[in-house]
Amino acid sequence: MLKLLKYSLLDIVKSRFALLYTLFLILVAISIYQVSEDMSKVSLSLLNIMLMIVPLIAAIFATTHFFNNLEFTELMLAQPVKRRNVFLSQILAVVVVLSLAIIIGFGIPMILWGADATVLTLLGIGIGLSIVFAGLAFMASVMTRDKAKAIGISLSFWIYFSLVYDGFVLYLIYSLADYPLEKTTLGLVFFNPVDLGRIIMLMQLDISALMGYTGAFFQQFFGSAKGILLSSAMMLLWMLWPMGVAMRVFRKKDF
Repeated sequence: MLKLLKYSLLDIVKSRFALLYTLFLILVAISIYQVSEDMSKVSLSLLNIMLMIVPLIAAIFATTHFFNNLEFTELMLAQPVKRRNVFLSQILAVVVVLSLAIIIGFGIPMILWGADATVLTLLGIGIGLSIVFAGLAFMASVMTRDKAKAIGISLSFWIYFSLVYDGFVLYLIYSLADYPLEKTTLGLVFFNPVDLGRIIMLMQLDISALMGYTGAFFQQFFGSAKGILLSSAMMLLWMLWPMGVAMRVFRKKDF
């Protein structure tokens, strides 16, 4: 498996995607640091960009990588190699490259310009979302042989979790404004990895005071040991279940 992983990593490096993605993140981070010296505002701006750009790039790149290496994958499946190892080498290579790009692209400017303890949370959310959407993209890819259709499904995941889901939650809150919805809203957050990452970061930035009673409730929950454990477990579940479903389909798929 390590040899397969090494080959996949070298293949991604040769495509220069990793370099371009890392440079893009560095330029974005430097631009934001040039505009403001308030670390909280900088972290919030980086968070907003990360929540939109990182899942999109992860979804598109993971899908493209899967289909660009489909011939190599079929060749490996014809050899005495476990399907699980072939699949894991492909997805781990994507995850490693995306994670390193975030760590270097956002981490270096944060170190040079200065950052508080929230930098680790921000980088962790970026890496977590990259893993989630890479897994969703692989799940979409193994379910169809049409590259365009797979990219469309991956983009649909991104649109749903980044835009549509929030609209649904806002509509629900507006329609039931006369009822206490704090616990309901908290439960809905766990069904969206993007919202989960956003809320965790906002609680770190102490912006909950601007969110009224609901923000205080979230602060009380996510600031407790139970809240931290539960939110971490849910994010881990979001990272694992798409990979698990994709691997199961991959192992049974007739190439």
